[in-house]
Amino acid sequence: MVSRVIPVEDFDLVIFGATGDLSHRKIFPGLFRRFVAGQIPETSRIIGAARTRQDDKAFRNEIAGAIVEFTGVKKTDPNLTKFLELLGYTAIDAKGTDGWNELKSRMRKGAIHAFYFSVAPSLFGDLAERLHSHKIADEGSRIVVEKPFGRDLESARALNAMLAQHFSEQQIYRIDHYLGKETVQNLMVVRFANILFEPLWNAQFIDHVQITVAETVGVSGRGAYYDKSGAMRDMVQNHMMQLLCLIAMEPPYHFDPDAVRDEKLKVIRALEPVEPDDIVRGQYQADEDSSGYLEDAEDPESRTESYVAMKVKISNWRWQGTPFYLRTGKKLRARTSEIAITFKEPPHSIFDMSSGPKANELVIRLQPNDGMNLKVMIKEPGPGGMRLVQVPLDMTFAEALGPEGGDMPDAYERLIMDVIRGDQTLFMRGDEVEAAWAWTDPIIEAWDDSKARPEPYDAGSSGPEESLRLLHRDNRRWREIRA
Repeated sequence: MVSRVIPVEDFDLVIFGATGDLSHRKIFPGLFRRFVAGQIPETSRIIGAARTRQDDKAFRNEIAGAIVEFTGVKKTDPNLTKFLELLGYTAIDAKGTDGWNELKSRMRKGAIHAFYFSVAPSLFGDLAERLHSHKIADEGSRIVVEKPFGRDLESARALNAMLAQHFSEQQIYRIDHYLGKETVQNLMVVRFANILFEPLWNAQFIDHVQITVAETVGVSGRGAYYDKSGAMRDMVQNHMMQLLCLIAMEPPYHFDPDAVRDEKLKVIRALEPVEPDDIVRGQYQADEDSSGYLEDAEDPESRTESYVAMKVKISNWRWQGTPFYLRTGKKLRARTSEIAITFKEPPHSIFDMSSGPKANELVIRLQPNDGMNLKVMIKEPGPGGMRLVQVPLDMTFAEALGPEGGDMPDAYERLIMDVIRGDQTLFMRGDEVEAAWAWTDPIIEAWDDSKARPEPYDAGSSGPEESLRLLHRDNRRWREIRA
């Protein structure tokens, strides 16, 4: 199966923070791949903007090096040469006046104008104000803002209000790269384009849901930054919240940006407050081979969590009585992100199940090896009676779709192209962000008030022992963390 590439319209894309790590690792390599795929017109322009003073030639050499490093393409590749011709550079003072007139002179009339704020949130307001005061942005312009979208409800509201002074909600694209993953989007298709699952997608048939985002790396090198956020702010409030919403939301009336986001917002507002006994925090410990969290954070008294596990309940008819178990952490056994939907066991088995009946399970893998896996019961082949065995119906995208269909765009590639198209479906709306913080804030405040230290856990493990008891007391078990 060959994936179909639909070119976007001619555009001018300005990337603020163009010399930063995200631009080098994700944004420019992603744009290059979309150019090679034929999705970006050769007439388009991509303008880097940052404090560093350099000319177009020096910037193109810088980006060429990043693309070679992160895509594996050779520097002599003719596609790279053509792509670099699209690039320009303007040195910008985000808080001053330098560079803005030059940037305005580079913008073309008639092209789509998009501005990517790959900078600290503290600069969002300055950039938005100057884009308007210098008449660079207009009513059709779009801005892309990276997380964090605040660090609590108050700061999120202030950030939204600041952006709203110069841009309408329809112009603001709050990017969460998890929503750009192929499997996350396929989750909506599996639910709403197939009659097989949706009739069973409720508390009557689903026993529980597990959402796991596990990482093998620690916070060394970015400990000072991470220590101000922790796993709750860094992962649960945004990435995992979005996955939860896509699993739990009602069918939207249409695949339309606001219709989809309306249903996600309803899920967030239906979340019950988390009881103290239903949440576990952890910090990874030092071992012979690596440092612990306290060393990486450079604060021996830190109470910031590198691991969170929690039991979440949704107060609505569809999910009453079905728990959602969320966990995420650093320095765990394997790097994996998955959603596992465990269905209830048959109410009565007509077969001799000496080991007990096994429930059907739908596992959606986000990384690595994107795909879906449905576990069903079948008869074990061979004579000797009716012996049952559980087997997976596996659809790993790279295998099922072949070499061309399996070479799927990176999340950033897809999301940036959606910005150019003007499609906000996979981007967070302002009220969504604020509702997520309204649910998260009381949890964080309770931790701060308690002064309790997170539970220690060994690097390379599945997390604190206490997190195992979170499920054991419900007669359930966490799925094994494995790549």
